[in-house]
Amino acid sequence: MQHSSLLSTIDADSVDGRRQLRRALRRRRLALDARQQRQAALALCRRLRRLPEVRRARRVALYLPNDGEIDPQPLMPWLAQRNARVYLPVLKPLSHNALWFVHYHRDTPMVRNRFGIPEPETRHGAHRARRLATWALDLILLPLVGFDARGQRLGMGGGFYDRSLAFTRRSGPRPTLIGLAHECQRVERLPAAPWDVPLDAIVSDARVVRP
Repeated sequence: MQHSSLLSTIDADSVDGRRQLRRALRRRRLALDARQQRQAALALCRRLRRLPEVRRARRVALYLPNDGEIDPQPLMPWLAQRNARVYLPVLKPLSHNALWFVHYHRDTPMVRNRFGIPEPETRHGAHRARRLATWALDLILLPLVGFDARGQRLGMGGGFYDRSLAFTRRSGPRPTLIGLAHECQRVERLPAAPWDVPLDAIVSDARVVRP
């Protein structure tokens, strides 16, 4: 389902308009009940398993859902069967709004970050052996707040992924970047912000969008 006519009246080209749209789309995904969330997550992961970028990836970063985000965790058992390693984002200490990616498995000690989101424990230097340089990842699955049919996207506004992935604009090794969202987060049109890092694809529970 695409956005309502009310959402279509929001001017997404303005800073205030993007803020309004972000709030409206967050409310829309938060309105999904547990059954709808589960069905969407399973449909999303079925689509992901068919993508060649996902099938060949061996070092995969994904996220634990928060604030109604679509859940990529059903992909984890399939990745384990393929001997792929899973990494989770961790708020980088002593750096403003940037991320590390740390190896995760079922026994990984977890803590809650300042947003209340679980992430791998990184105190006492324990992360160093499990952290992977971002450029060395094969694939990063990142959450979106909104997207359109052209592949433009809207994030939470903190710039965590854009700041951490700015290096992908330069030549050199880089991971494939795929944004994930509920289909109800699709809107008619989103403007491209100059700081947005381009994605290779966007996947929802209903479609795959190639920018």
